Amino acid sequence: MKILHIISSPRGEASFSIKLGNGIVEKLKAKYPGSIVKERDLTSTSFPHLEEVHLNSFFTPAESRTPEQVEAVKHSDIAIAEIKAADIIVIGVPLYNFSIHSSLKAWIDHIARAGQTFRYSANGPEGLVKDKKVYLALASGGVYSEGPSASYDFASPYLKTFLSFLGMTDTTVLRVEGVAVPDLKDTALEKAIASIEV
Repeated sequence: MKILHIISSPRGEASFSIKLGNGIVEKLKAKYPGSIVKERDLTSTSFPHLEEVHLNSFFTPAESRTPEQVEAVKHSDIAIAEIKAADIIVIGVPLYNFSIHSSLKAWIDHIARAGQTFRYSANGPEGLVKDKKVYLALASGGVYSEGPSASYDFASPYLKTFLSFLGMTDTTVLRVEGVAVPDLKDTALEKAIASIEV
């Protein structure tokens, strides 16, 4: 199995989404011995926010691109190649202000390309990135899986919708939550790791 681990937390070793993501990867490696893991840390090799040159490069045929456009499209080409090569994708998702970290949004903007990862047909949009298993390793200070704050989680619905649009419909959300809640924080990670089923 080829496993792609996307990291979007800038907190390094203190990050709960990274710890949960690593836990998922370890269980996958145990299930599929010999798996190859590629790690993409979006906070250390950040993807630029989309500017005019990026958008122009996306919609310009490869043979017609200017040198500036050739350079601008590289991030997108690399990211798309990585997701297409992977069998399983693990995405670390720290919940920041009820949504995702900007590094993950920038990555999303670079992998959403008409003709590459989706297309419009007479029957509507069609995702072109198929036959992938995706795990979202979501970390939050509060509890958002249920209860009064559940409606504040805009990260997992957004990511599931986006991934499905690209053809990745088999997505599992795993959570380490309550890491800032006094009664929950000491066992939050242990509980999350125990919940992993691959």
